Amino acid sequence: MTAGRVMRYLFYLLFAGTLWAGHNLGAHAEYVGGTRADIRNGAGGSIEAVDETYFVFYSKDVSLRIPYEKIDAVEYGQTVGRRYLMAVLISPVFVLSKKRQHFLTVGFTDEAGREQAVVFRVDKDHIRAMLVCLEARTGRKVQYQDAEARKAGKG
Repeated sequence: MTAGRVMRYLFYLLFAGTLWAGHNLGAHAEYVGGTRADIRNGAGGSIEAVDETYFVFYSKDVSLRIPYEKIDAVEYGQTVGRRYLMAVLISPVFVLSKKRQHFLTVGFTDEAGREQAVVFRVDKDHIRAMLVCLEARTGRKVQYQDAEARKAGKG
């Protein structure tokens, strides 16, 4: 094996590692509903809490940036939050499903001073890291809906 070939393989490994690290900065999420009319229910995308100023949701069609200082509630549960239930339209698919699904509810005040809420279904492998980041960035304690959610969220 030539030195050039070895260097090329090392470059590919380094490049792949960089892509993998960048991919782990957020969590796959699906917008379940909320008060935002500009985001369609079921929109898949990524949520991130690594920015120092904003919690973000990126999807194919829209991006949402919420300043941490405007977030006034963070709730985690394995069902949609009771406080925001009136603001959320749930797909019948969620009702029929038997596996546990993990929901993150973020309540915030928008630029116009109105209370808003967004609810995301988040992959169980990423929820703990997301909750820790949100607590650290917002200074707010995560509200757990029940003992099962607390156990799953705190691990």
